[in-house]
Amino acid sequence: MPVCSAVPVELTASERHRLKKTTYGHKTPHQARRRATIALLAARGRGNARIAAETHLHVDTVRRPWRGRFAASRVPVLADLKRSGRPPTFTALQNAEIKALACQLPTETETPLSHWSRAELAREAVTRAITETISASTVRRWLKGDALKPWQHRSWIFIRDPNFRATAQRVLDLYARTFDSVPLGEDEYVISADEKTSIQARCRCHPTLAPGQARAMRDNHTYGRGGALAYLAAYASAKRV
Repeated sequence: MPVCSAVPVELTASERHRLKKTTYGHKTPHQARRRATIALLAARGRGNARIAAETHLHVDTVRRPWRGRFAASRVPVLADLKRSGRPPTFTALQNAEIKALACQLPTETETPLSHWSRAELAREAVTRAITETISASTVRRWLKGDALKPWQHRSWIFIRDPNFRATAQRVLDLYARTFDSVPLGEDEYVISADEKTSIQARCRCHPTLAPGQARAMRDNHTYGRGGALAYLAAYASAKRV
């Protein structure tokens, strides 16, 4: 029965220096260190069985994969080969369609929501047959790549009243207990009153702006009053006011 002889390995000075550096490096991956050790021992004329005993590997691991591959491909063979990995579950088109959906207002898609959430986007994507199934975490990861956060919104307002400063100054003076530049007396009080928050019939005077890249959805602060369902006022019980 023929005996397979070990593949001879000869190293240049630069290859030997690089292999030693790989072997003794503190941050060298374990696999690369083990492969460099096999190459160095083979260059010293060690047989496969002896190398296997010194490195605690099977002799076939020394002979076929690493000694032979190093003799053919030299130092670059120390790194792992590129692997195909898991095949993609979603296509680039599905990714783009969900991002486009996130940049639309829910009212534009006839969805009864004020703003999108990750779970609602995933549910709407399935409803529209963009994909058969998708998780909210996958939607979040895709949107994060383009800095899209449709669940965030920020109010904004344009001041259109030319007398806004004078009107606001009267209110600010009352907060400071001053009226018409005259301080209030001890028997004079300021009572604040307003509708109960979010329990009133109102409509925005300007359309809501859809979210975009690194930009939250924007609600205009100005709205038209259509009445109130509750009214609140301050009451100082100690002063019977």
